[in-house]
Amino acid sequence: MSGSTKNPVGVLVMSYGTPESMEGIEAYYTHIRRGHPPTAEQLEDLTERYRTIVGGVFPLRENTNRQAAALQRTLDEVAGVGEYVCYQGLKHAAPFIEDGIAAMAADGIREAIGIVLTPQYSAMSVGGYLKRAQDEADKHGISFKGVKEYHLHSELIDALSKRVSEGLNKFGDGRAETLVLFSAHSLPAKILEMNDPYADQLLATSAAIAQAAGVDKWQFTWQSAGQTGQPWLGPDILETLEKLGAEGVRSVLVAPVGFVSDHLEVLYDIDIEAKKFAEEHGIRLERIRMLNDDAQYLAAMADTVIGLAVGRKSDES
Repeated sequence: MSGSTKNPVGVLVMSYGTPESMEGIEAYYTHIRRGHPPTAEQLEDLTERYRTIVGGVFPLRENTNRQAAALQRTLDEVAGVGEYVCYQGLKHAAPFIEDGIAAMAADGIREAIGIVLTPQYSAMSVGGYLKRAQDEADKHGISFKGVKEYHLHSELIDALSKRVSEGLNKFGDGRAETLVLFSAHSLPAKILEMNDPYADQLLATSAAIAQAAGVDKWQFTWQSAGQTGQPWLGPDILETLEKLGAEGVRSVLVAPVGFVSDHLEVLYDIDIEAKKFAEEHGIRLERIRMLNDDAQYLAAMADTVIGLAVGRKSDES
């Protein structure tokens, strides 16, 4: 393609969102709770978690900004400057998904592709993002198509398998005895009644990474379940670690394949909470590096976006 297209394709890069500062935590939490403010205890618990991982600075939002900017650069390199223009749309923070679509409309965009930073599909996660974007696009007369998943893209699997191999090297002579524990954000268990593909896609991603990295000893577990009073997918990572400890496992490498950047569920739930719990059960726990703005991860997203735009199947070889 040349870079002379008069009407570029808009690319809405979507993610869960995170507060921009400590002061924004309450508004963020209230939005997650559908307009119901958290109790003082709930707010303090979440604030303390953020305080623990970021100290006096708040760099988490920058991860998403860097990913969107890196996707723009990758699309420019692959397709030509001016063919695609990236916009951000967040689920629980500004700019919201609707803001991203509105910005496209203001810029005269007539055709758009939506992609969520999470590679695996669930009707309760990615499906919700795409529906919000589609509804807003319809209001503005923008033709919209959404990427459902790219969980087996060869560039993604290669990037993650390299991180698993690198992580195992931390254990030195104990590498062969180390168990790789793949994890992802739990969702309400009712998705199983909906034949939702989320769990199966996560297992497929994990198996592909394990095969590429030559790993035989691995399991999958869930983490970061919400406190909603309803059953969530399990077992939780702490339950899994307790069981592994009882079975004599002494070294675990966590590979959070359901997440793509350093944020609360990784920096607190794994690096602090799970690591401390593991130590208490005689297990050394390490974690792989997150993808963040990794070139291969962005290449997988760019290839998937372009594939949907031009009507070809993305690379899943």
